[in-house]
Amino acid sequence: MAHLLVVESWVGSMSRLLPRAIRESGHEFTFLTRNLHHYLRSAPEGTAHPLLGARNVLTADTNDTEALLPEAERLHAVFGFDGVLTSCDYYLPTVARIAGHLGLPGPAPEAVRDACRKDATRRVLAESGVPGPRFAVHEEWADIARSAREIGYPLVVKPVDLCAGMYVRRVDDEAQLSVACRALADFPVNARGQRRTPAVLLEELLDGPEVSVETVSHGGAVHVVGVTDKSVGGAPAFIETGHMFPAALTVGDTESAEQTALAALKALGLTDGVVAHTEIKLTSAGPRVVEVNPRPAGNRITELVRHVTGIDLAAACVDVALGRAPDLRRTDTGLRSAAIGFLVPERTGTLGSLDGAGLRDAPGVLEVQLAEPGRQMKAAGSNNEYLGHVMAGDPEGAGARGRVEALLAEVRSGLVIR
Repeated sequence: MAHLLVVESWVGSMSRLLPRAIRESGHEFTFLTRNLHHYLRSAPEGTAHPLLGARNVLTADTNDTEALLPEAERLHAVFGFDGVLTSCDYYLPTVARIAGHLGLPGPAPEAVRDACRKDATRRVLAESGVPGPRFAVHEEWADIARSAREIGYPLVVKPVDLCAGMYVRRVDDEAQLSVACRALADFPVNARGQRRTPAVLLEELLDGPEVSVETVSHGGAVHVVGVTDKSVGGAPAFIETGHMFPAALTVGDTESAEQTALAALKALGLTDGVVAHTEIKLTSAGPRVVEVNPRPAGNRITELVRHVTGIDLAAACVDVALGRAPDLRRTDTGLRSAAIGFLVPERTGTLGSLDGAGLRDAPGVLEVQLAEPGRQMKAAGSNNEYLGHVMAGDPEGAGARGRVEALLAEVRSGLVIR
């Protein structure tokens, strides 16, 4: 039995998948957080969040890395940790620092730091010749406006240190650029109380479909698990409205996406101890890297992978955090594709009704999760405002996305917003 230190977590899917993977692997964990209430309020009424079922639940200022390192060392002397991990992007660099400080398995801290900063990722990949969009990074308005004119409209504005598509916007002119920059400036602290950098990332708007490459790195080798497709809506925001695994691509497009992701991971130095989710645009000029995320995919993509291949990426994350070879053997699950579609609110109001009756009994349905009536909602601006999702599989081929879209259309027809 191994003992892991889990430092913070998202409160969505991975916050449940990781504790499950740790337990099912026969291990235990200590959970370290700065704010227990953040997790208490995310659990359904009358239940306890799985993270709070840890062997030990401890509090410390996880936002102060320099103070946290000696605290982790003290805890390590008492509990003898075998690995450290998190599912939350905002704490991935901290976890890498702790692992390095304690001599535990994990990727190089500088590699994780660069992957978690969109501007640093752009610079590293550009220096290594890995294809990406034209870009610029600035803090002052005059520099931002000048670079936007040089790149050319339309373009994409991004924060360098936020997640889930927050404040990522398409802008078509300088007036829209100014609005996007002001919105970013008005959000100086992220949801975990960490002060943000004021830098703004400008990127060339890329054409073509977007996919993600799911990989597991161990012992200097990167193993490709597969390629997931992505549908995007909510313009001018970029909201993920659904995914299917495996992506319905030609062999050539699949190989080019995989090779581009492998080149990006190698350039960043993420070739050991990482389950990664690398986003790629298949443009008319060839594949281009959108982002490199040094953690398992969110939005239930890990479950799409498991339903089709039998590979458990949450368990793989636990294995590589312990320095152990992950089990990436494929099994015949009976499904050839699995897809998920999200119900995205398009306007502000109160959810009156959402009819999902009979969905769970529909052919091929794997999961249904829908918001309860009375929920306050707003027009979605990121991946944080979903009203629910439907997941379905297809045993014959790439028909899972069509099944999900048909089911979601039924749900939307009964959606009432007051």
